[in-house]
Amino acid sequence: MKGQTNRSIIHNHVQRKLRNNMTDAEIHLWQRLRGRQLAGCKFRRQHPFLNYVLDFVCLEMRLVVEVDGGQHLDDEGDKERDKCLQEAGFLVLRFWNNEVLRDIDTVAAVIWSALQRDSQMATPSPPQPSP
Repeated sequence: MKGQTNRSIIHNHVQRKLRNNMTDAEIHLWQRLRGRQLAGCKFRRQHPFLNYVLDFVCLEMRLVVEVDGGQHLDDEGDKERDKCLQEAGFLVLRFWNNEVLRDIDTVAAVIWSALQRDSQMATPSPPQPSP
């Protein structure tokens, strides 16, 4: 999504630094998302968008997945970020680090469900016959 990212993120290679220093939970989830393993959808990790670097995003399905630690509890910045992303047309899913590490199958199932819902919404329903 060229042209939509804050230049300071690009010029300072922030996303590359974050990719090289992923948390254990992010690494664990990335192993499930990479290579179109989940519903055949391509995910990017540490992808820059506007003033943010998104943990994981499927641009095609407009789905953002964030993996957070305890420092994000009731974080107003996260609420503002989610609102901004939703206004840009993204669905945002947030998971705690311990959720990802403890029960990756459930996390993957929630993400898969969101992808399925989005694909169903993108496919128009057949027209109904008139009475």
